[in-house]
Amino acid sequence: MQNRKQFLQNAAALATGVSLMSFKDIERLSQPSTDYHAFDFHSHPGRFYARGTPGFENDNGILKTVQDMNDSHLAGAFFSLVADTLLLQVGATGITVTRAYKPGEAWGEYNRQLMQIKEVFTANRIFHATLADDLTGKHNGVAAFIAVEGGDLLEGSVERLDQIYKDGVRSIQLVHYAPNDLGDLQTENAMFNGLSSFGKDVVRKMNKLGMAIDAAHASYPTTKAIADTTDAPIILSHSVLEMEADRPIAKRAISKEHAKVVAQTGGVIGMWPSGFNKSFDEYVDNTLRMIDVAGVDHVGLGTDMDSNFRPVLSSYSQVATWAEALQAKGLSAQDVLKVTGGNAARILKKVIKKK
Repeated sequence: MQNRKQFLQNAAALATGVSLMSFKDIERLSQPSTDYHAFDFHSHPGRFYARGTPGFENDNGILKTVQDMNDSHLAGAFFSLVADTLLLQVGATGITVTRAYKPGEAWGEYNRQLMQIKEVFTANRIFHATLADDLTGKHNGVAAFIAVEGGDLLEGSVERLDQIYKDGVRSIQLVHYAPNDLGDLQTENAMFNGLSSFGKDVVRKMNKLGMAIDAAHASYPTTKAIADTTDAPIILSHSVLEMEADRPIAKRAISKEHAKVVAQTGGVIGMWPSGFNKSFDEYVDNTLRMIDVAGVDHVGLGTDMDSNFRPVLSSYSQVATWAEALQAKGLSAQDVLKVTGGNAARILKKVIKKK
């Protein structure tokens, strides 16, 4: 078993070009390897989307977090904009939805956030990834794929997805905290008993374009309907298996049946290191619980970095510790590579265009 130092040494070798193993190699995983890679299905570096938004504190830390990604040799991540951010208020007991969007407001907010993050990418030479092959590691630093949390920006228009794809967005999480017209979410009363007809049209269009459909925050009936509609694997970017009902943010946890629905599409669930977990060690155990339920080919990492609730993993430097702990508790080195990044590579190559 390799220790954390060995993980990081191998990652450093990869980053400097000493290792010849690429993300294509790790996807195959035909032979055991000591090289370390990771992909984050859900991140908000510096909470860039929140600038100037009442109720959210933006520490302008995107560059600090990206440096943490690079220092920790993260291969790639989804950098998530937040479609309903103007509607949300953060308080002592969690997030409250304060109002509904006015016509055109969601689209305007999306374009503001998109322009902002692209300006940051350009000014700081952060690589904006748009193709599955961008995970080859040939560029300098983390491959930053843009995602959107919440489908509110669509404002009832499936055709708008064409422009969003041209903008370089490669994943949309259909629902977030504010109810929208795509489907039901975990934290609000049901309106559609699952996915709406508009939501089904969005799923089909995203399949056609080559965009990853994210079922995080979606209710079980919504996730089941997404799975029944899609012809590609889906992701559930950040969640955890349910435990006691009185745990913090317990509504955001998922049942075993919920997890299996995602896995049955060939998809991946990103393990969420939120304060639902009582400790980092329990987060490791919960990762193994998810693997037991969904299968090792269907579990990954979804940190919610810089926007998480009482995180038990708050730096990308801890990802190597997580990987080491999984192996110490019985997961093979080959399976650790699947969970940290190999499963992500497989999904992106199946869903997102290669060239």
